[in-house]
Amino acid sequence: MTAGGRKAMLSTSAMAMAQREQLPLHPTWDKLAQKETKGDTNKLMWKTPEGVTLKPMYSKRDTADIPEEVPGVFPFTRGPYATMYTQRPWTIRHYDSDNPRVYGDVGMAGVAIDSVEDMKVLFQGIPLDKMSVSMTMNGAVLPVLAMYIIAAEEQGVEQKLLQGTVQNDILKEFMVRNTFIYPPEPSMRVIGDIFSYTAQHMPKYNSISISGYHIQEAGADSVLEMAFTIADGIEYVRTGLKAGMSVDDFAPRLSFFWAIGMNFYMEIAKMRAARRLWAELIKEKFSPKSEKSLLLRTHCQTSGWSLTEQDPYNNVIRTTIEAMAAVFGGTQSLHTNALDEALGLPTVFSARIARNTQIIIQEESGIPKIADPWGGSYMMESLTNQVYDAALTIIREVEDLGGMAKAVESGMPKLRVEESAAKRQARIDSNREIIVGVNKYRLEQEERVDVLAVDNSRVRASQIAKLAELRAKRDPAKAQAALDALTEAARTGTGNVLDLSIKAARLRCSVGEISYALEKIWGRHRPVDRMVSGAYKSEFGDPKEIEDTIKLVETFANKEGRRPRLLVAKMGQDGHDRGAKVIATGFADLGFDVDIGPLFQTPEEVARQAIDADVHVVGASSQAAGHKTLVPALIEALKKANRSDILVICGGVIPPQDYDFLYQAGVSAIFGPGTKVPVAARDVVKAIEAKRVESATA
Repeated sequence: MTAGGRKAMLSTSAMAMAQREQLPLHPTWDKLAQKETKGDTNKLMWKTPEGVTLKPMYSKRDTADIPEEVPGVFPFTRGPYATMYTQRPWTIRHYDSDNPRVYGDVGMAGVAIDSVEDMKVLFQGIPLDKMSVSMTMNGAVLPVLAMYIIAAEEQGVEQKLLQGTVQNDILKEFMVRNTFIYPPEPSMRVIGDIFSYTAQHMPKYNSISISGYHIQEAGADSVLEMAFTIADGIEYVRTGLKAGMSVDDFAPRLSFFWAIGMNFYMEIAKMRAARRLWAELIKEKFSPKSEKSLLLRTHCQTSGWSLTEQDPYNNVIRTTIEAMAAVFGGTQSLHTNALDEALGLPTVFSARIARNTQIIIQEESGIPKIADPWGGSYMMESLTNQVYDAALTIIREVEDLGGMAKAVESGMPKLRVEESAAKRQARIDSNREIIVGVNKYRLEQEERVDVLAVDNSRVRASQIAKLAELRAKRDPAKAQAALDALTEAARTGTGNVLDLSIKAARLRCSVGEISYALEKIWGRHRPVDRMVSGAYKSEFGDPKEIEDTIKLVETFANKEGRRPRLLVAKMGQDGHDRGAKVIATGFADLGFDVDIGPLFQTPEEVARQAIDADVHVVGASSQAAGHKTLVPALIEALKKANRSDILVICGGVIPPQDYDFLYQAGVSAIFGPGTKVPVAARDVVKAIEAKRVESATA
């Protein structure tokens, strides 16, 4: 970062950047409260996970220095548009399938798209000149976006008429979500080329959705999510400028994507503070001529992580509360999650409830009739300022590292998020943070909920057949020439890779072929896994439960001559690793020796690592519904290597009706959402000891 750039950063709203100190409690109220609390009003203060302290009561004194704002006016704290919902409500809304590395994933976490033909089937009967289409696509953004454009073209729809958003947020992938392909530098070139192409040919299309959603879902608190996302956005603006555009060429088409969790007040304040931060930083750093470049427009999605497997109908209430926070915060579109998503893929029944949650808020509640009804609230205005300050401090830290691309390379954001996730799990496990139905008010007998089941093998067989037919019918010479052109563009740094991907897709090149044409030059990103140490143990709070577990582990180590050793494994193409990292951190803090396998392993690769490391147990973490295919394959691979003594346990999003199948396949234990880490650790030690006894007597 240049000295001038640092100076500009430090000069941003000097008054706002100074940490605002909260005023003491109102003297009249404090006097009364002192009697009711027997002189200890401090116990009424609430310190959020973000480190923000909330008072039990706010008054006019807390907002005396806050300037009056209105929606639609800089810095847009109260909303990007003047009338907000009063005029128009919010919008309700890389390998090929024949690759052996994906046989457990095809069809399990969305629609399988291998070619233009699949994309055409997906949008059959849907007029793409009238529909706005949003795609959560990052690592494989080039082929999938190209195929969407060709599907529209063959529907007779010109590119200039296409409306919608592609996520295209690769920095977030390196931090948390992990659906990357190429290393950071060429990945940023892809983003710049997409900015350039869409600005020229697709003026109605949003070329990036800068996503905080997956950052929060991976464990970040609201402030950390917002700060890292805004910092990502600043880096993407620099990428667009580096590609030769002016800020006004593309910034008006940037959009954001927030997670909305159960911390109701904090989520509203986050959205209000984010609009102000974005407007002020973009104005300060890039001097746009158009005010549209200053608007932070956002999509929101209710939290998937907050949904519980236990007593799942509670999830309807959680989603409703989160949806209301998003609306009060001023979202432009909203996705409400279904009640059964902690168990498996949503059913039609649960999806209808999720959709109707939004419709009822829109049509029955009266909430949309007022623009930013929290404006002027003593508490909310004060909290918005606190969130603004806390996030700006983190953004300055990122900028001092040279911007988010450099920060990602350093590993700082990833470790910060994983630390936050481990600490939150510790608070839940020690009952310091309450989740109804999980660690309080738990049912004695859980009700079974029907979950959508997908026949993975049938979907994959169908996709393989379609790919074979596609390749037999296309012109092989022309297809290869198009792929060679992509490879040459990667080699020389010339040409627009989205334009070349569109040409390859038109000739029926597949997702995997287009991706690999670039990978031949750019290579594949291989992240280095580092584990947070001590965060879980330090936050747990109940020393006895921790000490009892550690004592059990030490007794095992004294008897066996070594500590229990666990390999935490992620198989298939599921990049969600919050649960895996929390287990790895927690078990290590409890005395286990822990190995973390790389992402995207095959069952055979996991078995080989387990044998080489001589682990006692493999913990397979699943979220993308591939467990019925991948876990039995892992057990079979260990059996073929004569290492059936290595236990296999499972955790993650696994429907209860699949438990018997997994036990019959040889799984020793299953730990679903809501399992306390110390309990799981003790059960694993006992399972290893039982296996030892069984082997000795066999």
